[in-house]
Amino acid sequence: MSVTAPARRARVAVAALFLTNGAVFFNIVPRYPQIKADLGVTNAVFGTALAGYPLGALLAGLLAGAAIRRFRSARVAAFGIVLTTIATLVLPFVPNWVAFGGVLFVVGALDAIVDVAQNAHGLRVQRLYRRSIVNSLHGLWSVGAVLGGLMGAAAAGLRLPLAIHLAISAALFSVAAVVAYRFLLSGPEDAERAAEAQDPAAADGHPAAPAAADGHPAAPPVRGGRRSFAGPAVRMLAALGVLAACGALVEDAGASWGALYLSGLHADAATAGLAVVAFQAAMTVGRLTGDRVVDRFGRRAVARAGGVLAAAGMGGALAVPSIATALIGFALAGLGFATLVPAAMHTADELPGLPPGTGLTVVSWLLRGGLLLSPLLVGLVADLVSLRAGLLSVVLAGLVTVVFARALVDREHVRSR
Repeated sequence: MSVTAPARRARVAVAALFLTNGAVFFNIVPRYPQIKADLGVTNAVFGTALAGYPLGALLAGLLAGAAIRRFRSARVAAFGIVLTTIATLVLPFVPNWVAFGGVLFVVGALDAIVDVAQNAHGLRVQRLYRRSIVNSLHGLWSVGAVLGGLMGAAAAGLRLPLAIHLAISAALFSVAAVVAYRFLLSGPEDAERAAEAQDPAAADGHPAAPAAADGHPAAPPVRGGRRSFAGPAVRMLAALGVLAACGALVEDAGASWGALYLSGLHADAATAGLAVVAFQAAMTVGRLTGDRVVDRFGRRAVARAGGVLAAAGMGGALAVPSIATALIGFALAGLGFATLVPAAMHTADELPGLPPGTGLTVVSWLLRGGLLLSPLLVGLVADLVSLRAGLLSVVLAGLVTVVFARALVDREHVRSR
């Protein structure tokens, strides 16, 4: 079945939203050292303020469905990005760490709703394509994160005032989102699903995957090869929640603490900002190539290898601290954990004996809990010992992943074409 021109335009438009969404927040991350210095706070206090972002996302995630039903996914995704950029404009003027955390709370809440909306719309487009395109969309989110990180690092290196930097960012990304909105799909959210129901053969026998509560899509349903796991479903959910939390912890370490760690190694502002760029660039490569690797070796093997890679890479960087080894360590951590969270969510969505979507929802909330606790944990250890010791949490997360990877669904039958 050929893809229509409106469907192609909608794919480009929703891809632009994913890229823009990734760029908005990571554009701010390289400025964390300056913000922390301006606020004059300790690592523990700064980590507490950073927890406002995942806390806002955790509490607002349940509102996404109602917002989409009321305003439709296209409006929520596009104009949610505009509102997010407006919220970031307050950051240069926060008087203390409480206000800083409050702004991050709002940004996190908006981002959680945008995540779900853009995935919902991406899945609408996917139904028109009759094949998976969502993985490529998330790859573009990572590309946006890299571009945003580079933009933030450049602004820091040029010592561009934060207010001017974020004003440029808000204008650029808001325009991109509004332009993309013009080419998104119209009509009710279930329009393409209804078309599939009328012509199920056109969908190649595979229904579209649902969007998770944190914006990540579930993988296509498993047709066979499901691995049994001893114990009730709650044990499986606990194991998958641990894996998702490990992925969240590592992602937060790269985003929230990378620039600060490099600053402690006497890197200049521009170089320090490259920590998150290295992490996200490697994660982008892992996401864009992850489907083929998982199909060949299985989810468990890829998760275990990724855990070892992240633990060894970050462990080596912390054992021999330097700017070069730190950048390599963050890159290996990003590459190692690129496919872990989608794998945990996929498995949760396939657990037998649970109502549809229950496992996915539970694991998504546990993941957000990991994002909430991670900055608090790392910040506390950094103040008690050192940030170098706090980043040992990445090594620990890699080792825990190796142990708990057995809970993952390993393979699925590859459909013939």
